[in-house]
Parts: sequence; structure tokens; C-alpha cells
Amino acid sequence: MGAEGIGAGRYPILRTLQENADVAKKLIVGSLRIPLASRGAQRALLSAFEMTDSRRKHPSEDLMTTTPDHFQNSKLPKITAAFWVMKIAATTLGETAGDLVSMTMNVGYAVSSLILISGFLISLVAQLSVKRYHPPLYWLVILTTSTAGTTMSDYMDRTLGLGYAKGSAILVTILACTFFAWRMTTGSLSVDHVRTRKAEVFYWIAILFSNTLGTALGDFLADSSGLGFAGGALLIGSLLAVTLALTFFTKLSRVLVFWMAFVLTRPFGATLGDVLTKPTEKGGLALGTVGSSAVLALVLVAFVAWSMVKERRAREAVAA
Repeated sequence: MGAEGIGAGRYPILRTLQENADVAKKLIVGSLRIPLASRGAQRALLSAFEMTDSRRKHPSEDLMTTTPDHFQNSKLPKITAAFWVMKIAATTLGETAGDLVSMTMNVGYAVSSLILISGFLISLVAQLSVKRYHPPLYWLVILTTSTAGTTMSDYMDRTLGLGYAKGSAILVTILACTFFAWRMTTGSLSVDHVRTRKAEVFYWIAILFSNTLGTALGDFLADSSGLGFAGGALLIGSLLAVTLALTFFTKLSRVLVFWMAFVLTRPFGATLGDVLTKPTEKGGLALGTVGSSAVLALVLVAFVAWSMVKERRAREAVAA
């Protein structure tokens, strides 16, 4: 059953969103309340997604659709529930591991940023050099973007003294410009269209800065919003639930919904990481950075191993 047939008659707000998708996009982007450095960045961000929607003439352009040749040509995983579980595990591990390097090991934000960004670049070069999707390598790059994003955000907010508002404004502007340049260069922001080296580079740049932005937002919610660690995680979890509802109950661009969810999973992972690592008197579970990182690593490794089995079976089925 299509989105227009699910709850539209029962819930007027859903029907309104379905009939006014372009207006809804602006409302949703604005409702995030993340300051943009300029109105030009906001226009660039919206324009990129609007132009992507105007070219969606085939179901294969839907972000949630997997084309028959996905396993032969794509270097990226299918977007499934397991993908989001692994994304949250990876970003939470990135938060705890980044704190482990910068704070527990006491090397400082500048040095830890250099170490973790170097790790990201090495893993990225390896990812760009392969010809197809390799789950361990792909999720290693996701993990390194998360750890690098954690230290980059901390360096901007604390070492440079920019604060959460200015740091977020800079990151949103960079991300908006990345999306706009990506759309202008390749013609689509959908991950189904990441088939070339140029598109893949844009994809990873967007992921790096979305993770960095998500870290800043998560730290703001945990430290400055008054919500605390658990409250921040609950708020972001609620926003993710709204994003999921938009996927099923509206005609909103699946490309936009994907990137909204991708950005939001980072602060969810950041606040969840704080819940795991911080002492009980501050609202955490006091597992520490070492213990939390070990548990999250085991979860991620288990899911990666499972995805490798699924990937192999799917390729064998396609080849048969």
C-alpha cells in the first residue's frame, strides 16, 4: 500500500504533508533549529534536495529501493533496519573511542584529531581502491569518520573556543555546500547513484561532516541544553521516530529523509555514548570509555560478520 493510503484519511496532518512535500521539506529542515551561517547555505541545501526529487522518474532512484544489479555495481550496503542498528553502534563506538584517545589516554584534542583523521584517510583510501562492497572495510570507514568527527568537533568547540552554536553553523554550511556541489557534479544525492569515484568521494565527505555536526549537536544537548545525557538521547530518539514516520506516511524525498536520519543517528550515538561512559551521579551508567568501547565493538563486529554472510548469499543468488 502506498504512503498516500496509509493513515492519510485518518490523520489530516499526514495528508497535508503528502500534498505539500516541498513545503514540508522546508518546515522539517527549519525545525532542526541548527543555525546556518548564511541564508545562502540554507537555499543551497534545499535546492540540492529539490533538484534531486525532480529527477526521480524511476523506482530505482528511491533510496529505499535496491536495483537488481546492486550487488554487482554498488560499493555501499542496502539501507535496511540492520544498517541503522550498525550505524548507531558504529557512531556510539566512535564517540567512546574518540573520548578514549583524547581524554582517557590524555593526548589532547589536537593530537587525537591528527591521529584519528589519519586513520580515517587511510581507511578511506582503502575503501576507494576496492571495486565492490566489503562490509568490514565500509564499516571501518564509518567508524573512523565517527572517531574523527568526535575529536574534530571537540577541537572546534573547546580548543578553538568556537562553542556549539558557531561550530554547528560552520559545519552545517560545509555540509550544505557539499550536498549542493555533489548534486551539481553528479546529478543525484541518492546512495543508489554512488557508482563513480567522484560520487563516492562526495559521499564520504558528507558522512564525515555529518558525523562531526552530529557530535556537536549531541554535546550541546548533553552539556548545555539542561536535558542531561538520558534526556538528550530521548529527544534525538524521538526525532528519529518522527523521521521514520515521515518515511512511511509521506511522499517526502527519501534522499532527504535518509540524510536527516544519518545526521540524527550521530548525536543519538553521542548521547548514548555519554550515558554509557559517564558516572552515575551525572546520569550515566559508569561503564567507562574502555568498557563501553569493548561492548560496542563486539556488537558491531557481530553485525558485520552477519552482514558478510548475507552479502555472500545474496551475491550467490544473483549469480545463479
